[in-house]
Amino acid sequence: MTEHVPSAIQMQVRRLDRDLAMPTYAHAGDAGLDIRSAVDVVIAPGERALVPTGIAIAVPEGHAGFVLPRSGSALNRGLGLANAPGLIDSAYRGELKVIVINLDRIEPIVIARGEKVAQLVIQRIEHCVLVEVDQLDDTARGEGGFGSTGI
Repeated sequence: MTEHVPSAIQMQVRRLDRDLAMPTYAHAGDAGLDIRSAVDVVIAPGERALVPTGIAIAVPEGHAGFVLPRSGSALNRGLGLANAPGLIDSAYRGELKVIVINLDRIEPIVIARGEKVAQLVIQRIEHCVLVEVDQLDDTARGEGGFGSTGI
């Protein structure tokens, strides 16, 4: 889907490999753009690989890109991202690369050139001013950590 949406932000994309498809939203209303592998790669069980995508992007200032796994690939093949979500800052201009991991204990994962390997979500980012204090305000949860609200 490549139609213009009036309320959408614009993001520049540099195709480093012109034979690969541009990132695309699979369906209207999707949050993530599908991004593709620029290479053929085989990932053994438990192994990680750095997969180039053949694109470089200019995330608009005030935003960040988040690279996330694709649900179907995770469920059906055990393909995950070692650093999910991967963060792309607005000043980065290099090739977008994805750190994939094979979470299957037995089967290798074969990724073909041009295959969808991850999805890219662009979000507005708020910056904050840090204020050092001696004590934080009280809340009902307080310091309750992992599992403190039940299972």
